[in-house]
Amino acid sequence: MHEKILIVEDEKKLSRFIELELQHEGYRTTTAFTGKEALTYALEENFDLILLDIMIPEPDGMTVCKKILSITQVPIIFLTAKAQTSEKVEGLDSGAVDYVTKPFEIEELLARIRANLRNSFIEKGEILRYDDLEINKRTHAVMRDGQPIELRKKEFQLLSFFMENAEKVISRDELLNNVWGLEFCQGSNVIDVHIRHLREKIDTESSRKLIHTIRGFGYVFKTDL
Repeated sequence: MHEKILIVEDEKKLSRFIELELQHEGYRTTTAFTGKEALTYALEENFDLILLDIMIPEPDGMTVCKKILSITQVPIIFLTAKAQTSEKVEGLDSGAVDYVTKPFEIEELLARIRANLRNSFIEKGEILRYDDLEINKRTHAVMRDGQPIELRKKEFQLLSFFMENAEKVISRDELLNNVWGLEFCQGSNVIDVHIRHLREKIDTESSRKLIHTIRGFGYVFKTDL
């Protein structure tokens, strides 16, 4: 699954430049040039991240950010031509996850986007997403990079717990207590078996590895170590 990004920037040359760079990196993009357009798109479509210029035509970026975050938890990165600390603080206080000061190097912007897409584990109702993996807690549907994956009940519970604790080191005891509980038979290798099966299904040769073993501690669910 390729992440979908809304670009809100009234400088059309800059907007087009960002759009082309993001598309080159494999992102899907939508562009808006005013606060009104941004709100319309944000209310009608689901985005994985929003790049939002503060100084856009009415309503301004701060107002747009607050309105969007009142209905969804999509990560918002502010683009600002001002470097004053007060404005950065105001932007972060309004709910944005990050900011990039113009002019910027495209490599920096891409790095900020990658970091916030990775680190902001998004939970929207029954849908959990991390990187290109998505699960539906109600239907037990699992998708990676748009492809369905069939999991057994315990494998799904294990994956759900990993995603809910993404990027945290999880001990074997935590897995036993939260996934198996009283069902666990002392002395069995149930964890090893289920993690091996889960890895075979979601960590294919063509995908980024998500389940990592931390020797002496347990496991961590993240895109890289």
